[in-house]
This record gives sequence, C-alpha cells and structure tokens, in this order.
Amino acid sequence: MFLKTGTMKSTTGCYDNILRLKQELKTADTIVIGAGAGLSASAGFTYTGDRFEKYFGDFIKKYGFRDMYSGGFYPFETLEEHWAYWSRYIYINRYMDTPKPVYSELYDLVKEKDYFVLTTNVDHCFQKAGFDKKRLFYTQGDYGLFQCSRPCHRKTYDNEALVRKMTEAQGYRITSSGTLELPEGTAPKMAVPSELIPFCPVCGAPMTMNLRADDTFVEDTGWHRAAQRYSDFLCSHRNRRVLFLEAAVGFNTPGIVKFSFWRMTVENPKAVYACVNLGEADAPREIASRSICIDGDIGEVLKKLK
Repeated sequence: MFLKTGTMKSTTGCYDNILRLKQELKTADTIVIGAGAGLSASAGFTYTGDRFEKYFGDFIKKYGFRDMYSGGFYPFETLEEHWAYWSRYIYINRYMDTPKPVYSELYDLVKEKDYFVLTTNVDHCFQKAGFDKKRLFYTQGDYGLFQCSRPCHRKTYDNEALVRKMTEAQGYRITSSGTLELPEGTAPKMAVPSELIPFCPVCGAPMTMNLRADDTFVEDTGWHRAAQRYSDFLCSHRNRRVLFLEAAVGFNTPGIVKFSFWRMTVENPKAVYACVNLGEADAPREIASRSICIDGDIGEVLKKLK
C-alpha cells in the first residue's frame, strides 16, 4: 500500500524540476506515457463553458445541462433525440481537431524515443497527432466506435460516416477544416431522422457507444491486441532506464495509470516517475527520491520543455 504524500510538489515555475524532467526525457532508454483527461482539456477539449454552450445551447435551454459529460447520461425520451445529442458530442470530441497543439508538442518530445502510451482518454487525439497506433492502448474505449448495447457479441463498428450524417441532418454544415457551422439565423434540430438510428446488425438491439461505463463494455479484438502489445512492451523493457511520464491524470480511475506507474517504479530501481498535473502532482514516499512532480497545466509545461 502506498502512502500518498506531497513529497515532491512544485509549480510550473520551478526551474529545477523542469530541467530535471527535460534531462530525463533525453537520457531515458524508454518512455511510458500515461495520459488522462487533463491532457485533452489543456488542448482545448473542454466539456463546459463556451465550447459546451456553442454546440449544445438548445439542450442547455431545454434540460438545464451544466456540462457535456452529465448530459450524456440523460434518459432522453426518444432515440432520435438521444442520437442528436450524442452525434454532436462524438463529432466535436472525436473528429474535430483540438484548438491547441498540446498533443503534437508531446509527440515532438518523444517521437525519436522508444515509447508507449497508456491512456484513459477516448478522443483519439494521440493518433491524430502522429503517435504510432501500435504504441497506443486506449483502455476505456473510443468515441469513434459503436457496439451492441446488450451486448450480444464482442465486436465494435466505426461510426464516422453515420455521425457525420447525423450532425448534418440536424442542420450543421461540416466545413473544409472539419468544424461544425450552422447557417446564419437558424437553430439546429434536436432529433435525427429515424432511419439514421443505429441498431445491432446481429440482434437488432440499439447500438451504444464503446465506452467503459459498466460491465457491458466490449473489449474487442483490437482492444485485446493493444493490451497485449502494452504488456509485451513492459516485459521487454523491465530492467531498462524507464521514464514513467504521467500526464494530467487525476484520481477518478487511479488504478489504470497512476498506481501502476508507482508500482512499476518501485519494482525497477532504474526507473523515474514524473507527474505533471494541475493541482494533483505528488508521489508516494517509497519513490520520492526518483520522482519529479510538477503542479501545473500540462500544455504550459510542454512549452517550457521545448
């Protein structure tokens, strides 16, 4: 059991810790990145505020939603309205580009290294930034995939073409740069045509998102292959000089990234643990001497590391 203590706290203005992390990025044989939701938030994929109001103002007015995430759990009366909400949600968080180049800046730092990425994010930003898809393990699913809601079988389905049709059916126009626009003076429709609603091709049940919310989450063939590649990577680099770089991971699901990185740092005396997170940058006492904790926005820290 680890003792969670703030033994290595700092701020992004702490020059020494920035220099230490920069040196570790240069000298490490291997870099294992663990990424959380804060990385996408730093890149501009926020679920509240102006961005939420821009694309979901009609739903906010009707239902009083306070953020995009909680609206996704609302029990809409019809599948037509459910998929109107979710198609916009998917499109802006999976098929649009992030407003800020945080992911590409991270890629520039590690692209020449022997790296692997473990992430709880489901927005596909790593691959869009240039990361090798065979060095990525998305543990919690993908906004770009549908699955059977029951589920009657362990397969997922790409949804981009259908999501585009759904958003356009609500009155949106997809621009040449991939953003969504409404014709001036018009309001979006809050329902999609019934013929666009996705149903399971095997049992006929409604489809749902391939997101880990409960025990119906489908771990398909691609998921298991990625899990095996990650396991193989860790095994083959067990005794090397590894930098475990935790990027904006909170305590919502600490067992996936944070606790596993702490454990692997303890087990490998050559390893170094680095945590960059706004408000939650710390390490347990057991690895304090081999930890670098920077309390700050990951995007700002990456700029300094360049």
